[in-house]
Amino acid sequence: MEGSGGGAAPSSAPVKQYLQEFSKLFQYYLDKSTPHSAYRWIGTLVMASIYVLRIVYVQGFYVVSYGLGIYLLNLLIGFLSPLVDPELDPSNSPLLPTKGSDEFKPFIRRLPEFKFWYSFTKALCIAFVMTFFSPFDVPVFWPILLCYWFVLFVLTMRRQVAHMIKYKYIPFNLGKQKYTGKKSSAGSSGSRAD
Repeated sequence: MEGSGGGAAPSSAPVKQYLQEFSKLFQYYLDKSTPHSAYRWIGTLVMASIYVLRIVYVQGFYVVSYGLGIYLLNLLIGFLSPLVDPELDPSNSPLLPTKGSDEFKPFIRRLPEFKFWYSFTKALCIAFVMTFFSPFDVPVFWPILLCYWFVLFVLTMRRQVAHMIKYKYIPFNLGKQKYTGKKSSAGSSGSRAD
């Protein structure tokens, strides 16, 4: 009787050690992929293409795809939104400049690009795995779900774009601003002395 309780602990120790080593290795490769955003997104788009091909091939799992689409829309809103929303936090010094004379403040996202990519990819993998289990294949009329998702997407993006216009921010990095020299007057813009 005394030996049966001690036998369970040593057998779980190698499993726990393996999971810790796997977690460290996973985190190592995740950290190494951080500066390579283009390659990360290309890999995710390849995975998304495989997922779409799987859905088309099995002709099912539309509810899983709809749930994935709603989750990705939620992630996109977080990615496009500022960390502190000026509508929700009206303080004396707004985080985003609202006038040309205001001090430049960089755009800080509510959901950073890496977390957006990681959550996107993780959700895609979970949805892909769910397509191998028949309980998740709920029979629905998929065109209605697709139309409803498009309506949600358009309404949400219209609201988000209106918010961007109202508070004058662009959630994308357009690269380093380049100096083009002093702007010349309209009369001397086309002439150049050689």
